[in-house]
Amino acid sequence: MTALLELDGVEARYGDLQVLRGVSLQVDEGQIVSVLGANGAGKTTTLRAISNVQVKRAGTIRFRGKPLRGGPEAVARLGIAHVPDGRGTFAELSVWENLRLGAYTQRGGLKDDFKRVLSYFPWLEDRRAQQAGTLSGGEQQMLALARAFMQRPRLMLLDEPSLGLAPLITAEIFRIIKDLNEQEGVTVLVVEQNANIALQVAHHAYVLEVGAIALAGTSDELRKDENVRRSYLGY
Repeated sequence: MTALLELDGVEARYGDLQVLRGVSLQVDEGQIVSVLGANGAGKTTTLRAISNVQVKRAGTIRFRGKPLRGGPEAVARLGIAHVPDGRGTFAELSVWENLRLGAYTQRGGLKDDFKRVLSYFPWLEDRRAQQAGTLSGGEQQMLALARAFMQRPRLMLLDEPSLGLAPLITAEIFRIIKDLNEQEGVTVLVVEQNANIALQVAHHAYVLEVGAIALAGTSDELRKDENVRRSYLGY
């Protein structure tokens, strides 16, 4: 398969604190790839290094075979949508205003984009005038996904989409992620503590420990790995 995103020996730090230590991974076009790991392993930092936000990075990052350079806006304009941890919605703005902001990199009419988004998140139509900050946690996470989808992304970076959500809501969010991948062709890199559900939808996965890749393989391979089962799957 063709690599859409490649990290080769990537290091990242916050000031003097080094978090990533030579991370190398690959996300193939059309796949869902998951990065698993405990708190503090460097999962969020990996996504921030790709988007070049809040961290100082070194090493090589390639997108569509070319070096990925520039700040967050330049990265977004290349077709990479980043949904950070903590939802990242604009709480004081309406649902519809949040969606419109998601399309800031696009030109031309947005009618078709809104239509496509509503086919996956139909409840947004009735909530369009509601202030985003008054939505439930699960609804805010879905709005964040919908806003990222308005970007018409080639690649979505999802940071802990299950964080703080009930199991039924988590299952619904990952169902939508899978649908966006299968029906829209959106490639996904998701970092997630809930290894069970992440491995259910991912094609390939990496385990990150103390800022370095400890394990890699298909989801089936990692589900069968004794260390992964004991440490992340609970059996």
